Amino acid sequence: MSILSLMFIFVPLIVVFCGLWNFVSNRKHLLSVLLSLEFIMLGIFWVMVICLAKVGIEAYFTLFFLTMAACEGALGLSLLISIVRTHGNDCFSSFSTLQC
Repeated sequence: MSILSLMFIFVPLIVVFCGLWNFVSNRKHLLSVLLSLEFIMLGIFWVMVICLAKVGIEAYFTLFFLTMAACEGALGLSLLISIVRTHGNDCFSSFSTLQC
């Protein structure tokens, strides 16, 4: 295998692991959590595109995955707006499990 083909696989995996690291380590604000989740989804999408292109399968599954990722992002942003309107900010420390 050439170094270029190895780079096509390892770079998206590094993107996914950087997103996971950010998701686990930085959980102060809901917006940063949502951004790290989107970063993970884009890394997984990149891995899927590369792997399916090497196998030669059509890209319909990747388009479905991208559609679900966009729906997940829209749902996350609507939850963020709802939380900011009810609580005033998006800090996890201001949320209480006793409130509805």
